[in-house]
Amino acid sequence: MNAKELIARRVALELKDGNVVNLGIGLPTQVVNYLPDGIEITLQSENGFLGLGPVTEACPNLVDAGGKPCGLRAGAAMFDSAFSFALIRGGHVDASILGGLQVDQQGNLANWMVPGKMVPGMGGAMDLVTGARHVIIAMEHCAKDGSAKILPLCTLPLTATNCVDMIVTELAVFAFSEGALILKEHAPGVSLETIVEKTGARFSVASDFKEMPIQINEGAL
Repeated sequence: MNAKELIARRVALELKDGNVVNLGIGLPTQVVNYLPDGIEITLQSENGFLGLGPVTEACPNLVDAGGKPCGLRAGAAMFDSAFSFALIRGGHVDASILGGLQVDQQGNLANWMVPGKMVPGMGGAMDLVTGARHVIIAMEHCAKDGSAKILPLCTLPLTATNCVDMIVTELAVFAFSEGALILKEHAPGVSLETIVEKTGARFSVASDFKEMPIQINEGAL
C-alpha cells in the first residue's frame, strides 16, 4: 500500500452516513474508493452540483471542480456557482477534505500556491476551509525534498487561519483541540520517534495514542 492510498483509507473512516462532503483535487478524490460498508455520502462540487458520481460513469461534457470528467448519481442536483457557494458559506457542507502544502501548529493552512510558480488560481479553497463544519487535510508528511510540512508557522501564503480540524498523513493522525496540536495515532510500524523527527511543529501526545485504523473495504460511491 502506498502513502496516498493509506491516507485515503484512513480519511474514509472519518465520514459518516448522510454527510455532504467536498473533496479537493488530487489525493482527496481517492477517499470515495474506501468508504466503509453502509456509508452513503453526497459529494458537492463547487462548480455547481450535488451528487458527484464515479468516473467510470462519466457524462460527456461534464467535469468536476478540478476539470476532470465525472458522473452524476441518481437524484443529483445542478445549480449555478452562486448557489453552490451559498451552500458552502452557509455551513451546509459537513466535511471538506483537501490536500496541503503546509499546516502549522495554530491550525493555519497553506495549500494554494508556491511563490514564483504558476497557479490556476485559488478556486474554492478559502470558502471551503472556512465554511465546512469539519476540515481534514490529507497530505504526505514531508515535502519531496524531505522537509517538514507540519510546521511551527506556515511560510507559504495562507489559505486561511485556524481552520484545520485534523491532519492525516502516511505517518500519523493529528487533531486540533482548543488551539493545540495533538498527536492521536501512528501508522502501522511507525514509531513516535520517527514522527517527532519528521514534524516541525510542537505537539502533545494524546493519552489514548494508538495505531491508526485503516479502512480495508474496497468500496464505495
